[in-house]
Amino acid sequence: QVQLQESGGGSVQSGGSLRLSCAASTYIYTTYYSMGWFRQAPGKEREVVAAFRRSSRQTYYADSVKGRFTISRDNADDTLYLQMNNLKPDDTAMYYCAADRYSCSVFPVRGDFWGQGTQVTVSS
Repeated sequence: QVQLQESGGGSVQSGGSLRLSCAASTYIYTTYYSMGWFRQAPGKEREVVAAFRRSSRQTYYADSVKGRFTISRDNADDTLYLQMNNLKPDDTAMYYCAADRYSCSVFPVRGDFWGQGTQVTVSS
C-alpha cells in the first residue's frame, strides 16, 4: 500500500527551526514524479509551500517562505524533507506532503497521494 507519512512537526518560538520529513513508498519515485509540501491554517485555504520535480530538477517555493525553507530528498532513505528556518507565527498550520508519480509540473497537481499531516505551531 502506497503511503506518505509526515513527521517532525511541533511547537517552536518565532525564529526557531523545524525539519519535516515525509517517508514515501518507493513506488512513488518514478523518473517523472513531483512532490510537494502544502499547508493549511484554520480558516484559510490550503497553499503550496514548496515543490520538487524529479525529471527537470525544478523546485518551487512560495514567496512567503523563500530564503527560509528548503525542500530536499534523501535518496538513501526515500524521504522528502522540508527544512524550515526563521519560523514565524504566520507559518503555523497543518503541513501535508503530496506526490504524483507522473507529473508534467513541478507541483503534484493531481494529488495522487497525500499524507495525514503534521502540525506546526509557531509562537511569538
